Amino acid sequence: MTATVIRSAPADTDRPAHRDGNVLRWLGAYTSSMIGDNVYYLALSWAAVQAGTPSQAGLVMAVSAVPRALLMLGGGVVADRFGPRKVVIGSDAVRCAAVLAVAALLFAAGPGLWLLALLAVVFGTVDAVFMPAVGALPVRVTSHGQLARVQGMRGLASRFANVVGAPLGGLTVALGGSATAFGLAGVLIAVSVPLLISVRMRELPIDDKAAERPARRDLRDGLGYIRRHRVLAPLIAAIALGDFGFAGPLNVGLTLLADQRGWGAAGMGWVVAGFGTGAGAAALLLTVRGHLPHAGRLAGVAILGGSVAIGALAYAPSAAAAVGVALLVGLLAGLSGALCGALLQTHADPAYLGRVTAVAGLVSLGLAPLSMPVAAAAIGWWGTGPVFVASAAVCGLGGVLALCVRDLRRAELPR
Repeated sequence: MTATVIRSAPADTDRPAHRDGNVLRWLGAYTSSMIGDNVYYLALSWAAVQAGTPSQAGLVMAVSAVPRALLMLGGGVVADRFGPRKVVIGSDAVRCAAVLAVAALLFAAGPGLWLLALLAVVFGTVDAVFMPAVGALPVRVTSHGQLARVQGMRGLASRFANVVGAPLGGLTVALGGSATAFGLAGVLIAVSVPLLISVRMRELPIDDKAAERPARRDLRDGLGYIRRHRVLAPLIAAIALGDFGFAGPLNVGLTLLADQRGWGAAGMGWVVAGFGTGAGAAALLLTVRGHLPHAGRLAGVAILGGSVAIGALAYAPSAAAAVGVALLVGLLAGLSGALCGALLQTHADPAYLGRVTAVAGLVSLGLAPLSMPVAAAAIGWWGTGPVFVASAAVCGLGGVLALCVRDLRRAELPR
């Protein structure tokens, strides 16, 4: 293999990330794209409901998950082979073009389910490449010592996008219909492209022989790299256990719990808001502090504490108490998630980071949602309390693993 090293270090790498213009441009691009995603998903769900039956609408919303899960690992290979910068810019451009094309077609004619399903498949397919590349970008735009702060800033941006995107999409649908909402989503995604182009990134050596190797060899090498790594292998296992135990109770389980306790939709909304507030506070803590000592140990303790809070949520005596417990769940889950993300970024060789991010994304977005129908069926058989406790135990195993594996327990974030 011959390689040519290109060093284009990001500007202002000695500055804190929240004062670095280069990082802020990247964050602006990420935020705009995420708000566009939220508007897109709301517009898609509304258009699908208007065009078909509820079951058909559910199918349209679900079809994007299939190519994303099937192609995610290949997307990590693409991100590492061609570089996350090119992949993110290219995939954002494709996402923008697809959404704007559907908006134009909907302006010209009524929505058809086939068109919406096709858009969902295209979006999911591109997401399989986009998401690993997005995960591999932070290490290219800032120094290692600022990665924890960048993870916090990214968490704040995600929360902001969730809070702003859905109401903005709903308002746009109400005023102009689904076509207008798709158009707005396309414009928001488009805004991210020039911002990303303006971001200076640290490049890796160029592998002249990469195009000659089969993609499956790169994938096999990446999986082998993770399997042999003393921090990454247990870390991804801990993430998988934590997310698998977390997804069921905090999604379908919470809805069933609110219905059984008579809290209603408003009560459930306050519980969800409590969780979001806690997660946002954790992201803000990392943004302000920039570094937390004993990161591996702290992540394990946070996962364990969050799992206890998940189990306690089913036994909250009132909606107000459930909001307080959800606030604690969000704080601990947000802290452990940000720390795990920062540890992935700092302990993975940047040449493998796309594949590492793809594997972590697959266990979170591909495997963890499988617990939702299982949790719903189990609640029907045994009730909310036992299922929440069992799910909390699965989640807690991730914390136990993090604390029992010496290299992960002793893992630190760079200063």
